[in-house]
Amino acid sequence: MKLARLHSTANIEPYWHVQLAVVAAIVLQLLLSSKLSVGPKFIVAGAETLLLIALTLFTADKKLVIRRLRRSLAILLIVIVSLANISSLVLIINDLLNSRIITGKELLFSALAIYLTNIIIFGLWYWELDTPQTLDDEAPSSASDFLFPQMSTPLAKQWVPSFLDYLYISITNASAFSPTDTLPLTHRAKLLMSLQSITSLVTVALVAARAVNILS
Repeated sequence: MKLARLHSTANIEPYWHVQLAVVAAIVLQLLLSSKLSVGPKFIVAGAETLLLIALTLFTADKKLVIRRLRRSLAILLIVIVSLANISSLVLIINDLLNSRIITGKELLFSALAIYLTNIIIFGLWYWELDTPQTLDDEAPSSASDFLFPQMSTPLAKQWVPSFLDYLYISITNASAFSPTDTLPLTHRAKLLMSLQSITSLVTVALVAARAVNILS
């Protein structure tokens, strides 16, 4: 798990852009209206921030218990951000179906925040779960989840995908609602990409379209 090893692989990939992505997702959640959050949004954001700080400050340890704890914290952080974003989308749809008063600007802003958070969080999922051999400090437990175009070139053995590569997958999948140049190889990768496409489609088709209709 990569997010749980912020220090052990720093010589291969810098992690400031990963931390920045998590912070951006938290900020986007804070910018949403409080009525679009399940529970106090500051408590949720605070929990996410504490998890990120813990993963950043506590260096990796070779002890199995510590490594498992860090992995659990890393997955927990991504899960909390994911659930918070999906719950916001569900609350917006619920308001629309119940004909509650929502301004066009509020809907459009909320849809944009949810869409961008969706891109960030699934980029984190893809990056966290994919395990190329060149990135792992131990033998990988499974094959790679994605087939990048660079893997079919003569320099394939020298190339290692970084977080920005997975973020690109997330951006294209959220925009085209399907894979583009990078293909999912495993069931979990296909499931994650399907879930992201559905979330993006619902956000654009129902929420954003309704907002434009109100504004017009």
